Parts: sequence; C-alpha cells; structure tokens
Amino acid sequence: MFPGHYGPSFAAKRIDPTIPLWVLFVAVQLLDILWAPFVLLGIEKVRIVPGITATNSLDLYYMPYTHSLVGAIVWSLAAFAVYRVAVRGASTRAAWIVAAAVFSHWVLDLLVHRPDLPIYDNTAKVGLGLWNFRVLALGLEAAVLFGGMLLYFGLRPPRRTAVLVFGVVMFLVQVYLAFGPPPASDKSAAMAALSSYVIFALIIRVLESKPPLPVASP
Repeated sequence: MFPGHYGPSFAAKRIDPTIPLWVLFVAVQLLDILWAPFVLLGIEKVRIVPGITATNSLDLYYMPYTHSLVGAIVWSLAAFAVYRVAVRGASTRAAWIVAAAVFSHWVLDLLVHRPDLPIYDNTAKVGLGLWNFRVLALGLEAAVLFGGMLLYFGLRPPRRTAVLVFGVVMFLVQVYLAFGPPPASDKSAAMAALSSYVIFALIIRVLESKPPLPVASP
C-alpha cells in the first residue's frame, strides 16, 4: 500500500485539527521512512522478484525492525513520546493520535502484503495478500485515501481543490507502480520510496498553510 496510507492522516486531522497534516503524513509512513535507510544500510533486506505478486515485485523477506508487529508498536510508542515532548503544548490525546497514525501503517499493510510481516523478529509472518488481486488492491487504496480526504474536507480547509488534485496524483503514482516495470534494484526502490515520502510531506505542508491575506488597494 502506498497512497492509501495517507487516508488515516486526513482522518486523524479531522479528529484533532491541532496536529499539522505534514506531521501526520510522516507518521503514517514512518515505518517505511525507517525501512528505506535500513535497506540502504543493509540492516533490512528486500529483493526484486517480478511476478511475486500481481501488484508489485518486492520480496520483503527481512524487515523485523520496521514491519514486525512488535516493531510497529515500539515505533508508535516512540512517536507518542517524541510528539508529546517535542511539540510545545501538545496534548496527550494528540500524541496518542500520532501514535495511532504510525500503527495504522502496519494494519493497512496486513491487508495487502503477502505473508511477509513478522509478528516478532523475523518469524510468524502474516499478510492477507490483496496485492495478488490488482483491482481489489487499487480499489482499497482509493477508498482509504479519498475516504480520509472526505473527512478532512469537513474541516473546510483552504485549497481543497489542490488537495484533491494532489490525492489524484498520488493515486495515479500507485497505478503506475502497479502496472509499470519493476524497480531496477532494491536500493533504487528504497531511494524512490524515501524521496516520495519527503516530497509528499513537503507538498501537503504547503497546501495546508493558510493563503496570504489579500493586500488592500490604496
């Protein structure tokens, strides 16, 4: 799952508007944001196996630190602590929402991954395998992403049209990934993923910011 992960960030913003949307964008992808450098450093492992699922060719055979259930819980609690301490005036409720956003990544991955998500260490792997059904997987991505976005629009934020266009672009990226060629290597897949997470967070920060007040005519 890729753009679908951002659905919970929009929904969480509706629950607590005090949390910056870019922070929630980072939270929902935190496990993958950590996964990318772990792969680049050789701490976690992935290989390119075309056809391993209908939707992508990543054989995620070793990722106990970022994508095990135990690991996801630990990173979620770490996000709670960091947000609670680092953000001045942050409420405990807001910090728990950030933690829940982090953990939502593992829950959504459980739906689409083949059995490659370990419960702990690198054992007892689970995954319901919707990636083997391309249309269903894409439909789930769209439903979660645009469902969360619809909740967010209930806040009547600025630049709603631009945010919607941004969501469509994110979804089209996933369509390309589902039907396009496999990555050239494990390292290129990690670099592309990390770059996209950073770019998306920067874009939503700009889109969420209030437009400048018009200058009064003399």
